[in-house]
Amino acid sequence: MTEIKIFCPATIANLNCGFDVLGLCLEGIGDEMIIRKVAEKGIRIIQITGADLPFETEKNVAGVAGVALLNATNSEFGFEIEIYKKIKAGSGIGSSSASAAGAVFGINELLGRPFTKHELVYFAMKGEVVASGSEHADNVAPCLLGGFTLVRGYNPLDVIKIESPSEIYAVVLHPHIEVKTSDSRAVLSPTVSLKSAITQWGNLGGLIAGLYTNDYQLIGRSLQDVIVEPARKHLIPNFDKVKENALQSGALGAGISGAGPSIFALCKGKIIANSVAKSMSNAYADTNIPFDIHISKLNDEGTKIITN
Repeated sequence: MTEIKIFCPATIANLNCGFDVLGLCLEGIGDEMIIRKVAEKGIRIIQITGADLPFETEKNVAGVAGVALLNATNSEFGFEIEIYKKIKAGSGIGSSSASAAGAVFGINELLGRPFTKHELVYFAMKGEVVASGSEHADNVAPCLLGGFTLVRGYNPLDVIKIESPSEIYAVVLHPHIEVKTSDSRAVLSPTVSLKSAITQWGNLGGLIAGLYTNDYQLIGRSLQDVIVEPARKHLIPNFDKVKENALQSGALGAGISGAGPSIFALCKGKIIANSVAKSMSNAYADTNIPFDIHISKLNDEGTKIITN
């Protein structure tokens, strides 16, 4: 095999109480990439559509992640990468992580899978530095592994995949504004109060327990963020109203997707998800800012090969 076409799914990171450690993988929303083995060593990005992104390998998240993987191998080959972006940059649903994860997944496949998907997370994180200035796995882990993922620790990297409760649906409202991850991180305080920390880790533990036991009420009670959301929500017009509408329409919980500006809601079942999507759309329409709305089941497979 000398060429591979792959689907790189969108993701929701943080999930309210899990800043930089929790994420989930979406179904049907994502980028496509073609990766080709060539004789010349190194990585070249030869095609990008759907976004104005750099072609220079060292400035592109896919290139940086791919080089990190190649540096850990004895490959005698190089690779060409084509990127077909369908996740808008700065949308808050893992645009950069899709490129980073897709690059390492595709190169790994063409090399005969020297690394597991869990091991690929480490290399994909290197690409995230280009986008956000820091290595974090809360998007690249679910993008590669699928389902929900928990990053238990970074030194050493320890990622746990959690199977998705079968009735969970995600609604994502994506305003057509950009909030850069680096800017969104700049508004956060480096310290938090002990009271807030206790509340946050209680919610995180409750959410993980709810996922493992399929306890949807516990999941809903735990989707609370007392640390990051209060600092970031002013960056998203009408955030409070959109969240309020989502909860009143039956969402288990709602919050900021990743660094924003997308707003997500988790719901039990498609019927409730459709109602929540309509309610969130009605609330955001007041801003006169264009937006997209997505309803998605969770993707338990993650990044995958496609043939069409």
